[in-house]
Amino acid sequence: MSANQSRLTSLTGTRFLAVMTVFLYHAILYGGFFSSAETAGILGTVIAPGGFPCVVFFFVLSGFVLAWSARSADTVPGFWRRRLVKVFPNHLVTTAAAFLLAAIVVGTAITPGSVINFALLHSWVPDLSVGFRGNLISWSLSCELLFYLAFPFVMALVRRIPDRGLWLTAGGLVAAVWLVPTLAGVIPPSAALANPAVTPGLDLTMWQHWFVAVFPPVRMLEFVLGMVLARIVQTGRRLPLSVGGTVAVGIAFYALTPLFPGPYRIAATTVAPIGLILVALATAEADGVRSVFSSRVMVFLGEITFAFYLLHWLVLDYGHRLLGTTWSTPAAAAILLLLTGVTILLSSGLYFGVERPLMRRFGSSRRVTLAPVIPIPAKPPTPPTELPDRLAG
Repeated sequence: MSANQSRLTSLTGTRFLAVMTVFLYHAILYGGFFSSAETAGILGTVIAPGGFPCVVFFFVLSGFVLAWSARSADTVPGFWRRRLVKVFPNHLVTTAAAFLLAAIVVGTAITPGSVINFALLHSWVPDLSVGFRGNLISWSLSCELLFYLAFPFVMALVRRIPDRGLWLTAGGLVAAVWLVPTLAGVIPPSAALANPAVTPGLDLTMWQHWFVAVFPPVRMLEFVLGMVLARIVQTGRRLPLSVGGTVAVGIAFYALTPLFPGPYRIAATTVAPIGLILVALATAEADGVRSVFSSRVMVFLGEITFAFYLLHWLVLDYGHRLLGTTWSTPAAAAILLLLTGVTILLSSGLYFGVERPLMRRFGSSRRVTLAPVIPIPAKPPTPPTELPDRLAG
């Protein structure tokens, strides 16, 4: 099976593993479920380095699968239509729910300024009180919106990189990610984030948190890296490491991440290992090697991951408010298992009730007479048209 013919279902399955890590990261570090400080401390030490790398994984994966599936006959409007239909319906439903719950349960007023969150422009504002307003995890969708709007034009440039220069380009992008924390220390902070106090729970000033973790152009480096890595696999280049080898490298970097200053833990320490793992997984599946992530259950869970991600903080927050304060370790574990099941059920409803019907109605390809989105020489056959919407979120 050639690289361009594989559907890469294993990458769909890995998305659920990543989103569950984010779920546990928020539950353990910020949820306050465990009454035992010792248990919370041990779990926090294990899970704390995993929250931000999982976001890196999603950003790199998004660029990878969109580049993998790019169609030479596609159009800019056609691509944008599919991506906007993929993102906005789920986002609008969950953001409206977040603001309504905050107003009803907490008494937080809904202001006209909240429209910027609905429009997914809030991550551009150098003020964390704006970026984390409403459904606080939607800041990442603000980044993804930039990625999607820029993708057709960046893809044209990526396809013009000579094959022999692809690894060098990938290395340059990784170096740029490492440079970002340095820039955060040089650029004067905005007035809203000028307080030198660190963000609670993180070894970051608020300015570093916004610039390194939230600012869309900075996070686009990871997305473009994914695009370049997809081309590397498509051109038949092979890593000297197997999937197991790249995972071992990833675990080593994960273990070393706490040794670095806070700004480097956002993306720098793990972006290269994550990229290598994706390359190894994609190469293995393109060669016909199946994995546990290709199973029907994992692929289904991967398909609802976008909805799960958008809902999980609301379930954790308001589930906690509904059920009580803190619990013993066994009880807290049972509560988190219950909330995981609730999130899966709600995510399935959002996926089958909103996301999937609207994608079928408005996200399908239509005959067009406009110029192709990427006017370059023909490529080998590309995967089925559903792939971008099955994998990217």
